[in-house]
Amino acid sequence: MPKMTDRERLAKIEADQSALASEAESVRRSLRAHYGKLVADLPAERLSDRDFRDVLMQAVRVGGGAAVAALKALPAGSDAPPEKRAASEPEGPRRRKSVSPATADGGQEEVQP
Repeated sequence: MPKMTDRERLAKIEADQSALASEAESVRRSLRAHYGKLVADLPAERLSDRDFRDVLMQAVRVGGGAAVAALKALPAGSDAPPEKRAASEPEGPRRRKSVSPATADGGQEEVQP
């Protein structure tokens, strides 16, 4: 086999890169479609579009393992949607946060009346 010139090698490498980029995009779309099918089986309607997107973006940002560990560490919530939970909470005095003007570092300190 005759030796390729630098120009021929560059053309081949660029063609290979283009083919690989196209294949990567195809596999990426296929994988995303697979994840989309998984979401179809979840009760995602309990979340707003924005919350759903934020949860997924943060999970992708920190990595699946870290996101799952952080979410599992949270206390278990009620199965009722947030609107119904808020309506079913007992009515009573609620504590307000107030700012103490005497904080040394200029920050805010929570004071419960």
